[in-house]
Amino acid sequence: MRFINWFLRAALFILLLGLAVKNDQPVTLRYFFGLEWQTTMVIVLLVFFAAGAVVGLLAMFVNSLKLRREISKLKRSIRLKNEIGSLSEDQQTPIQPS
Repeated sequence: MRFINWFLRAALFILLLGLAVKNDQPVTLRYFFGLEWQTTMVIVLLVFFAAGAVVGLLAMFVNSLKLRREISKLKRSIRLKNEIGSLSEDQQTPIQPS
């Protein structure tokens, strides 16, 4: 399994290296108010890929926090029901046969 993992990493590295070598032309990104940024195409691709990954991780993190909050609420509810159930069992007195 380790061999397959390292092989896939090497293949991905070679593909990304080829992308970087082929896309070294200068690119100008123009913003509002006359702002410009001139760099190579591979840097632009890397920046936008990283920004997309960060946005995806933040969305996943928010969803994870919501699920954790719901799980803790459900655990509290179960614990409360168990405590109430144990109290009601203790308060009941068994009926003695006569």
